[in-house]
Amino acid sequence: MTAIKDSVHDHVTLCPVAAALLDTDAVQRLRHIKQLSTVRLVYPSASHTRFEHSLGVYHLASRALSFLGIEGDRARHVRAAALLHDVGHGPYGHQTEEVIRRRTGRDHDELGDLLETTELGEVLRDHDLSPTRVARLVRGEGELGQLVSGELDVDRMDYLVRDAHHTGVPYGSIDHERLVRELEYADGELVLAEGNVPTAESLLLARALMDSTVYRHHVSRIAGGMLERASERLLERTDLDVETFRRMADHDLLVALREDVPELGRRIEHRDLFKRAVWAGLDEVPAAVVEMDHADERAAEADIAARAGVDEHAVVVDVPPRPRFKEAGSRVVVDGVVQRLEDASDLVSGLRAARRGGWRMGVYAPEADVPAVAAATVEVLGLPDSVVA
Repeated sequence: MTAIKDSVHDHVTLCPVAAALLDTDAVQRLRHIKQLSTVRLVYPSASHTRFEHSLGVYHLASRALSFLGIEGDRARHVRAAALLHDVGHGPYGHQTEEVIRRRTGRDHDELGDLLETTELGEVLRDHDLSPTRVARLVRGEGELGQLVSGELDVDRMDYLVRDAHHTGVPYGSIDHERLVRELEYADGELVLAEGNVPTAESLLLARALMDSTVYRHHVSRIAGGMLERASERLLERTDLDVETFRRMADHDLLVALREDVPELGRRIEHRDLFKRAVWAGLDEVPAAVVEMDHADERAAEADIAARAGVDEHAVVVDVPPRPRFKEAGSRVVVDGVVQRLEDASDLVSGLRAARRGGWRMGVYAPEADVPAVAAATVEVLGLPDSVVA
């Protein structure tokens, strides 16, 4: 067995199939995709990669399987799925996911084509594993798929601890060892055993605090919005096809943007970012604006730019989805009965209200254009003057 030293879990011991998968180009590419993409423009030490994270998810999956008493062929498929769960990510991870989805109709966890058309499938078959079964587990299908992608998945357990460790922010420091020890199945559902409502609450609280402090930091959101617009222009202006785009590493995309979309690429590279013109809470934004889709956002950008008299590419409208708490659906055993966490915990309603209160729509522009863009946004979107940043 091969052991790898990890900054979070100490030593990660690899089974033979995991060791073979690590040597594939698809997995090695994850060394060049940062786990926190544009968040590292806020937290300089957040330079860890999806390769490290994938090893951590593999490790926690192995631990959970051991405590659950799951062995043999079933366990081998889950471990492979845990290691491969992120190989479908494009450059800059989630920041380019929507660009790829709009052009392919596929999410990063839809790995069927990748497993069938690359050496990953060969390695899996050489070790008597089914690429189709592994792909289904990555999507969270079936009883065991919940371990890889679900309300109590090991993916979330690793990234919270790892992201907190590398950013230096303490809020994601959950007791992941207890979490994997206390997992069990009840009627095919992955649940936390009796006496673990506080354990489930800690996961929910950590996710909420990391979301507000790290994942949705306004600087990262501005950079992410710029990166998405730049990626769209790259695909529109060049003969680069989306399949090649989604297999890029971070540095490949940054070089391409610098050369072909210099108005944004150079800004992203040198952290010369747009500023907030508007920063509006959920109660300040008309319902029609909250529900805007991609096409609506782009149309609003064009209208705001025209009214403000600025370049059409100098406005980014950023309307995030309505707040939701996937972790609130986690299941825990209370007095012998399986309950959803939101029904078993008084903490959930407070966190849900806090999440709603922290929702913000942003409109960003170059610093010199901020006053004109702010005034135009208020008129175009029907916002109160109080939202001007």
